[in-house]
Amino acid sequence: MLQRTSSVDKIHIYTIAFSSVFEIGDSCFIKGFSRAIANQREAEYFNAKEGNFSVYPVFSEPIPLIPIEENITMQTTQLNPIIRVQNIDIIGVSSSSVIHIGNSGNISMEARVKHIRQIYPKNSGTQG
Repeated sequence: MLQRTSSVDKIHIYTIAFSSVFEIGDSCFIKGFSRAIANQREAEYFNAKEGNFSVYPVFSEPIPLIPIEENITMQTTQLNPIIRVQNIDIIGVSSSSVIHIGNSGNISMEARVKHIRQIYPKNSGTQG
C-alpha cells in the first residue's frame, strides 16, 4: 500500500445518515453494507408484514467477483508524499457510505436495493 500523508485544511459535511462513516486516519479494512426495500404505491396502504429481505432473491444472490489474473508490474516514485487539500464541501453521505481521509488497505462496499412500484391499471376505475 502506498504511504502518503493527507492534509485537509477544512471539511464541511452537511449530513451523514444511515450507517455512514466519516473516518480520519489510516484503515486496514473498510466494509460497507446496505440493503433497502423501496415500495412506491399509487394509493396509501401499509402492510406490516412487508419488509422481509429473504423473500427477494436480490438480497441473497452471490456477487460474482472475477479474480484478476493479469500480471501487473508497477513502479512508483513519490516526489511529494503529501496530498494537500484546502477545502472539502459535502452535501450528504448516506446508506453505508464512507468518507475517508487517509490510507486504506482493503475496501469492500455493497448496496442492494429492491424497488417495487404498485400502480393501478389505467382502466380500473379506482383512484387513490
